[in-house]
Amino acid sequence: MLPDLRIWLNHFEYHAQHPRCVPEELPDVLTGRERALIARSLATFQLGECSTGRRLMSAARRFAHLHDRPELARIMELFVREQRRHADLLREFMTDHGIRVRNHSPTDMAFRAVRRLAGFELYLHVLVAAELIGNIYYRALETVTGCRRLKILCRTLVADELAHIGFESALLRELYTQRSPLTRAVTRIAHRAFFNGVVLTVWTTHRSILRQVGYDLATFSRVCRAQYSFYLDSACLAKGKVQPTAS
Repeated sequence: MLPDLRIWLNHFEYHAQHPRCVPEELPDVLTGRERALIARSLATFQLGECSTGRRLMSAARRFAHLHDRPELARIMELFVREQRRHADLLREFMTDHGIRVRNHSPTDMAFRAVRRLAGFELYLHVLVAAELIGNIYYRALETVTGCRRLKILCRTLVADELAHIGFESALLRELYTQRSPLTRAVTRIAHRAFFNGVVLTVWTTHRSILRQVGYDLATFSRVCRAQYSFYLDSACLAKGKVQPTAS
């Protein structure tokens, strides 16, 4: 079980030692219109990146001990560190542009409430849902701004989180192979429902930015579902590998 953890550990250790950076000399001009458009939305996403990871690490250590895979606990420690770095990068940008940091939001409170229920597998489902949708958001944010620093910051976050998604989906696929077909089907239905709820929440909260790049609720939902299907479609899970699907 979990045969590729050493490869993933090497990846996370390398990026802990060589984190992706946003060059300091980049043009950093954010217009008043852009600031008004993105401020509240960006602050909400920054808050979502802020977490001590205490409950996640506790769940990961229990899971790693149960399956005798100590590499997993170390991977998750490095994962949490990388998420905190994302929060710091966003906070620095916001501070430099006079954007107020948020201490709470309904979206973040909902995610934290679900995570409190969590065993490690549920944590993975919550994380991968947030990151799949978050990457679509960051690409939209990159499009609506002319600020070169913010564009590169968005690309940096997407690059890191694509690796996170790859790890989380690979681990979920491996876990799914241990389940009966009925359990896999029920789990897929439940996670699809949760994912669709997250899509609706993100659209409601961040639609001012998403509309700027041509998304309405239907098109945003379709793009999110296509990403979900690519990484987590039940047929792929059953086969233990990712296969692209048509959007």
